Order: sequence, then C-alpha cells, then structure tokens
Amino acid sequence: MNTTLYLLFCVTALAAVFTPGPAVMLALQNSTLYGWRRTVLSSLGNISGLLVLISASAIGLGALLRTSATLFLLLKLAGAGYLIWLGIKQWRAGGSSRQQVTRTQNSHPARMALYREGLLLALSNPKAILFITALFPQFIVHEQPLLPQLILLSLTFMGMSFSALMTYALAGHLVGGNLADAMQSARFRRATGGLFIAMGAGLLTLKAK
Repeated sequence: MNTTLYLLFCVTALAAVFTPGPAVMLALQNSTLYGWRRTVLSSLGNISGLLVLISASAIGLGALLRTSATLFLLLKLAGAGYLIWLGIKQWRAGGSSRQQVTRTQNSHPARMALYREGLLLALSNPKAILFITALFPQFIVHEQPLLPQLILLSLTFMGMSFSALMTYALAGHLVGGNLADAMQSARFRRATGGLFIAMGAGLLTLKAK
C-alpha cells in the first residue's frame, strides 16, 4: 500500500467517522450526563465493536449479509430495536425533576455497563458491517500480503473513530455544562431520545444492496 492510497483511505475514513450517527449520539448523551471522561468507556466499547465487525467482514460476513435476506433482516431488526429501546429510555427519563437530573449527572454508572452499551451499539448495526465490507477492499493492494494492510487500516479506522467520539463528547460536555435548569436538561434528553428512535426507524428501511 503506497502513501497516496493510505492518505486517500484516511480522508474517506475521517469523513465517515465524523458523520453524526448512533455512536455520536451516545457519546453526546453520556458526556452530558456523566462527563466526557466517562464517555471514554462507551467509546472504547464502540471501537471494540468495530474491531469485531472488521474481523467478521474479513471472514465474509458482509458478503453473507448481502446474499442472505433472512440473516440481514434479523440483524436489522435487532439493531433497530436496540436503537429504539435506547431512545425510549432517554425519552422516559426526559421528564425527570431537577433533583433527579442532578443526581443522574453526579452518579457513576458501572464501567462495564458503559462499555457494554457502546459495544452493543456497534455490533447491532448492519449498516456498519456493510460499510466496512465495502470500504476496506477498495484500499487493499491484492498483490501484497493482506494481513499487514488489514491491521493498518483497522487501527487507523478505530483510532479515528475514537478521536471523533471523544471530540463530540467534549463538545457535548461543554454544552451540557451550560444547561441552566432541569427543563433544559429534559428537552435535551427528549431530543436525543427522539433521534435514537428516528435512527432506529431509519435502519428498518436499510437494504442489503
């Protein structure tokens, strides 16, 4: 893989990871509620999920999803259901009182719970599998050893994804810190809940093609 090809991959990946999606919304939500440092855990979970998806794509899961309508439908329903569940959970919490909001912001969820949330969000997204399957082969030189190229692209993509999530988390933390009262916080949580539900509904329209 020459330098030009690698830089082209970096530009493409950079545009992809900074495009707002479910992982970005999760980072914004967690940073607002628990602080941007706690968002490191859910972001690490998300890039761990990306590693699993990249590995799965390398052994042909992406191609299988494109050919098996049943498997694709099941994964799509699971992903959409998880996003909608996250949205409903956020929406129901949106009516919390000022004391409840303050208590939530000062609470410290279990580290594994935050990590698991990010991991499941990545694993339940068939769009990510198809994207990775379509993206990576375009930048691999097939005449050269496959494994070193795959490792380089994977680490680059995961590093950029983590950086993007933490950038959004820091922005969300700064905005969240300026929320003056529980009413504003409730509106924010309802807004993020609505976006999760909308993304889940949008995932239902995704086609393997």
